[in-house]
Amino acid sequence: MRPHWIVGKPEVNKHTWNMAFPKQKPQRKREDVFKEFRELFFSMNRLTSFPWTLIEELQSNEGSEFISELLKQTCLHPLCGRFPPSVRFRRLFLSELIKRQEAAGCEPLDELYDALAQVVGEEETSDCYKSYFLPNGGAVSLLENVALISEGTTGLVTWEAALHLAEWALENQQLFSGRSVLELGSGVGLTGIAVCCSCDPLRFVFSDCHPAVLQKLRENVRLNGFGEQTSPAVSVEELDWTTATEEQIRRIGADVVLAADVVYDPEAAGSLAALMLKILSCGPAEVYVCSTVRNPQTYGGFKLQLEAAGLDHEVLSGPAGAVFPYHRLAPLELIKVFRKPNAAE
Repeated sequence: MRPHWIVGKPEVNKHTWNMAFPKQKPQRKREDVFKEFRELFFSMNRLTSFPWTLIEELQSNEGSEFISELLKQTCLHPLCGRFPPSVRFRRLFLSELIKRQEAAGCEPLDELYDALAQVVGEEETSDCYKSYFLPNGGAVSLLENVALISEGTTGLVTWEAALHLAEWALENQQLFSGRSVLELGSGVGLTGIAVCCSCDPLRFVFSDCHPAVLQKLRENVRLNGFGEQTSPAVSVEELDWTTATEEQIRRIGADVVLAADVVYDPEAAGSLAALMLKILSCGPAEVYVCSTVRNPQTYGGFKLQLEAAGLDHEVLSGPAGAVFPYHRLAPLELIKVFRKPNAAE
């Protein structure tokens, strides 16, 4: 007969177990940390989004060598020499890095202070560069405005919907390969340039109507090495939604139409819906629209305008993976727009 004290399974106190065998946090590889810092730095994300605590953990083991390598991945990276983030952003970044290093009790690193001295001596401008790294190892670099609203437009900066749509396009490259693509309201060009770099379209037409936006757009297309004679062939056109003609649309001959963050003005929703109807009436195009739903009433009004124009839409699943750093809690929706089956010709 077995003793009573070994009958059955003993109960284990979870708190006692966890104290005795604490779960170990998965350790981040230093290469992944450098990659995250590089992507956040070149896209000029908020400093609060940087993984500063990881610096403290890794620096305690590697000392100044870690900071030195981190500098090479950010302020001393060759890309920073060609397309630098704003002076103010680089100054704040380096100041925070110095503060973290001093708090860790590490020896001062001359190259860190030299980098800060160089930035302090630079002149502030209204323009800056943001760069976004692609899965194929390349990068999209864009000349943007420091201010969110400038010259009466919001089109001089990159918004979340453009990044979201670009990620989706990278996962659906077959939709663009060998085809002609038109982008409405291209802004500074992030989505379209990412498609040109990674999705092998035959031709890509960027479009907008604001003179300052078109100027920036042409500059960014050139900065990333595209033009009429490149592969794909790339052009930038002025396209006013209210005055675009069927002749102009047929000349463009788009197989795929993209638009990101174009639904923000209730007064323009009707013109946009009418333009999409015109595009779909001119040929068998596929139309995809990605929006940040800032105002549900405005966005709902756009969908009503689509219905009034004889159009319907389907909500699509967004990208499965994350490529670019941006605010992912924003309410984003991607839709495909098409003519209703019973719509009159």
